[in-house]
Amino acid sequence: MLAGLCAAVLFGSATSAHAVQCPGPAGFNKWLQGFKQRAIAEGVSPQTVNSALNGVTYDPRVVAKDRAQGVFAQDYLTFQNRMVNKNRLASGRARLQKYAPIFEKIEQQYGVPGPVLVAYWGLETDFGAFMGNMDSIRSLATLSYDCRRSEEFSAQLLDALKVLDRGDLQRSQMKGPTHGEVGQFQFQPSTYYNFAVDYDGDGRRDLVRSVPDSLASAANYIASKGWQAGQPWLEEVIVPQNLPWDQADVTIQRPRLFWSQYGVKYRNGQPVPADAMPAALLLPMGRDGPAFLAYPNFINVYLDWNNSLVYSTAAGYFATRLAGAPPLRTGNPEPFSAEETKQLQRLLVQRGYDVGKVDGVIGAATRDSIRAMQLQYGLPADGYPSHALLRKMQAGG
Repeated sequence: MLAGLCAAVLFGSATSAHAVQCPGPAGFNKWLQGFKQRAIAEGVSPQTVNSALNGVTYDPRVVAKDRAQGVFAQDYLTFQNRMVNKNRLASGRARLQKYAPIFEKIEQQYGVPGPVLVAYWGLETDFGAFMGNMDSIRSLATLSYDCRRSEEFSAQLLDALKVLDRGDLQRSQMKGPTHGEVGQFQFQPSTYYNFAVDYDGDGRRDLVRSVPDSLASAANYIASKGWQAGQPWLEEVIVPQNLPWDQADVTIQRPRLFWSQYGVKYRNGQPVPADAMPAALLLPMGRDGPAFLAYPNFINVYLDWNNSLVYSTAAGYFATRLAGAPPLRTGNPEPFSAEETKQLQRLLVQRGYDVGKVDGVIGAATRDSIRAMQLQYGLPADGYPSHALLRKMQAGG
């Protein structure tokens, strides 16, 4: 789930503008009549289908936004400082106090602590203040008709109709950002339909207006992804200079004994326990920047909620702050711009590496490619771009 609040900051869009040629809007009405019949055949009442879809028109703005290639790439510290600011921390703490009995009950039932929920709540919609104002049904219908991901969005549109048919929301409440997300945690309609909970007992699963419903539904979804109650998600650590940097990646989990043997310590100077608990060493800005131990709760849940490492690390860090952790030690990471990252990505592609898109975003494929070249050049292989690597590749060595 990626809310409008963060989508504008992070990505713009995930889809190439020139990948597929799709039909124009002329055939939309005919398609819509066919979809109505499909929805009725899938069990949605004719009354709901007609009240929700009658008069819906193709929205060219949605297609234009979905096809846009623009990417607004921010490094981790820039994004974190913008999104996990003093005001949002204060607002989050106030909500933890205001809804303390609800959080206590939710944690007992689902195992998910309040700070985790509040951090997502703040990042997704600023605690319900910015849920988006586009007609979700119209957006989903437009994207369902658009040929590139028709089945994906048709399934979401069908579940949006099921949410309406179940009586959870009114048609006018189905508003959100471009891709049809709804509610205070910006659930996609399929997530809404399958995981929403009526926690205030009013007979409806209202994730737009009901705070208890929204919080419990988010906890229900997180629990379904394998959240381990009572276990950490992220812990800030201090790393020495003699680590095997090629092991520092969110995809590589080692027992904490491994990290302890290399002298990894907590912020307070205490050594990491020399036990078998699995943890990955996460360096969102390389070996000279901040460092975290990332646990299965982070790897299995946070990166499932949103596979952007920047967003997920910020969400996890935000939750640790709400749980009482001190402000982050930023370290002294080497500044490396998005344009420089694009240059590096192009050079990696020329060497035969698959970096995904040449977009200035340091995604998993780019990190893996950088790490391989760092090992080849004998540089610290932390998977983060550096000017030393860029110079070597520009020189053609």
